[in-house]
Amino acid sequence: MYYFYAIKSRVNGDIYKGISRNPSERIVRHNSGKTQSIKAYIPYDLVYLEDCGDIASARIKEKYYKTGRGREELDNKIQ
Repeated sequence: MYYFYAIKSRVNGDIYKGISRNPSERIVRHNSGKTQSIKAYIPYDLVYLEDCGDIASARIKEKYYKTGRGREELDNKIQ
């Protein structure tokens, strides 16, 4: 089982999007500073989680939510 997740920085409000088999463990890793690209903006809170089934579906969902239309849709789901 794979999931698409979105986390929001408490520092600057940026939203990071990713996929994982274990989102709760992945978010702990993000908040512990083990992800270099977003380390400066910890802590993060989980703001969205979606069950995608397999990895291929999760990657498609992640790519979509990183597009302009996808970001807009995700923002609407979060609020």
